[in-house]
Amino acid sequence: MTKQVTVSINGISVTVPDGTLVADAAKMAGIDIPVFCHHPKLEPVGMCRMCLVEIGRPMLDRATGQVVMENGQPKIQFMPKLETACTNRVSEGMVVMTTSDKAVDGQKGTVEFLLTSHPLDCPVCDKGGECPLQNLTMAFGPGQSRFIYDEKLHFEKQVPLGELIWQDRERCIQCARCIRFQDEIAGEAVLGFDQRGRSTQIVSLSEPGFDSVFSGNTTDICPVGALTIADFRFGARPWELQAEASICTQCPVGCNTTLNTRREAKAAGDIVVKRVMPRQNEEVNEIWLCDKGRFAYHYTESKKRLTRPLIRKDQKLARASWDAATKLAAENFVKYKKDFVILASGRLANEDLFNLKSLADHAGGTAIMYSDMGGGDITALVGVGQGTNIGKMGKGDAILVVASDLYQESPIWWLRVKQAADRGATLIVANPRETKLDKFAKFVIRYAYGDEVKTINDLSKKSKIADEFAKAKNAIVFFGNDGLGLNGSSGLASACATLLKETDHIGKPNNGLVGVWQRVNDQGAWEVGFQPEPDLEKALKGKAVYIVGADPVGDDPALAKALKGAKFVAVQDILETATTEMADVVFPAQAYTEREGTFTSGERRVQRFYAAVPVKGDAKPDFAITSQVAKQMGVILEGSSVSVVFDILANSLDAFTDISYEKLAEVHGQWPIVGRGDLYYGGTTYENTQGLGVQLAPAAQSGKTVTISKVRKEAALRPKEKELMAVPVNKLYDRGVTVNPAQLLEGRIGEATVTLHPSAAKNLGVAEGARVKISFEGVNAEVIVKLDDTISAGVALVPRSMGIAIHEPVAARVLSLVEGKVK
Repeated sequence: MTKQVTVSINGISVTVPDGTLVADAAKMAGIDIPVFCHHPKLEPVGMCRMCLVEIGRPMLDRATGQVVMENGQPKIQFMPKLETACTNRVSEGMVVMTTSDKAVDGQKGTVEFLLTSHPLDCPVCDKGGECPLQNLTMAFGPGQSRFIYDEKLHFEKQVPLGELIWQDRERCIQCARCIRFQDEIAGEAVLGFDQRGRSTQIVSLSEPGFDSVFSGNTTDICPVGALTIADFRFGARPWELQAEASICTQCPVGCNTTLNTRREAKAAGDIVVKRVMPRQNEEVNEIWLCDKGRFAYHYTESKKRLTRPLIRKDQKLARASWDAATKLAAENFVKYKKDFVILASGRLANEDLFNLKSLADHAGGTAIMYSDMGGGDITALVGVGQGTNIGKMGKGDAILVVASDLYQESPIWWLRVKQAADRGATLIVANPRETKLDKFAKFVIRYAYGDEVKTINDLSKKSKIADEFAKAKNAIVFFGNDGLGLNGSSGLASACATLLKETDHIGKPNNGLVGVWQRVNDQGAWEVGFQPEPDLEKALKGKAVYIVGADPVGDDPALAKALKGAKFVAVQDILETATTEMADVVFPAQAYTEREGTFTSGERRVQRFYAAVPVKGDAKPDFAITSQVAKQMGVILEGSSVSVVFDILANSLDAFTDISYEKLAEVHGQWPIVGRGDLYYGGTTYENTQGLGVQLAPAAQSGKTVTISKVRKEAALRPKEKELMAVPVNKLYDRGVTVNPAQLLEGRIGEATVTLHPSAAKNLGVAEGARVKISFEGVNAEVIVKLDDTISAGVALVPRSMGIAIHEPVAARVLSLVEGKVK
């Protein structure tokens, strides 16, 4: 246990861990010391001098080293000058005065000095209303300035640091919070200071500008209006905004968010989401968000939103009533009950998936999960134990990341794993190609595509890497499907589970297996009983198909042929898609921003999200639509209350026993203390008042016998002569239906690409940036060539969800050069 010390702050006795910074110790005692450069998540630098206080320490006798006593109390010696509370650490008997005349005079002087250059443009500044400088000027400012306004600096307004972040240089107070966040937390030093003295300014050091997926966080912690996000500038005032708790839907991390909304004239008076902000959950995303989670929500407000049920008449989709649409679907599902198939994705909430699985069970249908990654049944057995918090892992622990590029797939996990390595955890990265996590790893394992299982099995044999993993106090394995299909990822999950079991790293907090899924609730789909299908085309052809929350035709045009051969197709979604265009009936579903529900993260943490904006048109929540269809089929499912559906789910599934909406809404104290009125301390992160979620206990932690099936040994794929092996990889910004509508991200989405080794490109006579045709398994596509010298010369990397359907490694050929260099 950390040694505790007792100090006095403004006459209040406070006991805190030894070594705590004075500013943080005061915060723990409910005493606010004004700060600008200090942030509880960043290393102390003492740059702004806002936190000047008087600090006294017990006087020591030089001869004996003992504390000098005076009138029965330690004699306190104060330094002649004020000291910074953000760089001094507490020690036993320390006395701190933050509101003495001397301290207050120093704080006022700092504010006055900062305002000599600040433009004082509060009426037009986006930070107005939640600006630390504004607040601290009112609380600690001198009231009247001795400096001349005309001497202030004036720069060109609103300079883009990147396409997502704008900078107003004259507002910057050089606290370096943004620079330090990118360097210390994100590990991407893409910002820096330029010039000197009053001309000092923040500049981007990367090309393209501000090249980081965590850039939006700098606007949260900026204590002035120097940095603002592109889609909120001049958009609203903080006091006009409502705040609702939600969960990010862009990856399996399950980041806690707050949706800020207001009524918008430009939206015909509708209430819309104005921005997405972080909501503190130290066990999930701390106080950070990735840019995809912050900016990709725009799909919920797309012009392609479905708002009315549609029925196909005379080869065209026409509006219909809910009763007519659900009745038509029900009649066909009953008519073809022997061929009834439900295809649903992890975009849906737990309640939606549970009702769908219940319908499939009652009607004798098949419930298929729309995914090309397996292993969710294994994570239910040996997933991370209850109480897991990667933020507590460090020296003596181990983390293995295999077949996953976390930076592209789950950026906040990348961030937390990187920080665990910074704290001393042994990080092992196993991947056929270089990833951004490699530079933070102690060990990097390169293997050929197809050798994933063999690589993990080798870690059970004696070697330096295997020994460190086996002897680690705690160990977590993240597995993905980088270059793998359904069978390959299932086999990898089993191999990873076996390794964890053999090294006694299951059934405990901070131990176990985590799947890096492609969607927010893929783990939830596994939990309620959905499973993927290796041959989806065969599974859909000639069937009565109910597709929910998925766009298989948009992702894989080859599946259009299968649906054309289906007996009946009903599609339930929030947007018009390539799949809805082929439907016989279409049901409009509510977006996650318009309803309540729960998601289960990759760490198997169940979390609530809440409605933030009114429903679009006649859309209904997915669970309610399924209930209405079921009723027409003679099956009774709860369709009115989402919390009641969850209660039924919890009573039906062992893993969810004793979990309720009330329990999911519980909170407890977190450190650091953020989201209160003192925005200068933790930034504009929101306090979590609506639920931290509940982690499901894996079978290994529940005392159940864990049996892991043996992995079938398959021959590793190798490219043939004059062919490349095309392997599927995941890309953060893709053309999926939940990302593509966000126009702000167009530059990051880009065009479809193929990545080749330089020598392979040379042999083919193509250069980086060239547009070429690539062909595999009957699919032809035009792509842009990228080069990567860390991959095999016989491999071509093809990103998923970029308009090119690739699910497993296949033979491919670059056919021809379409044109020269792409401008």
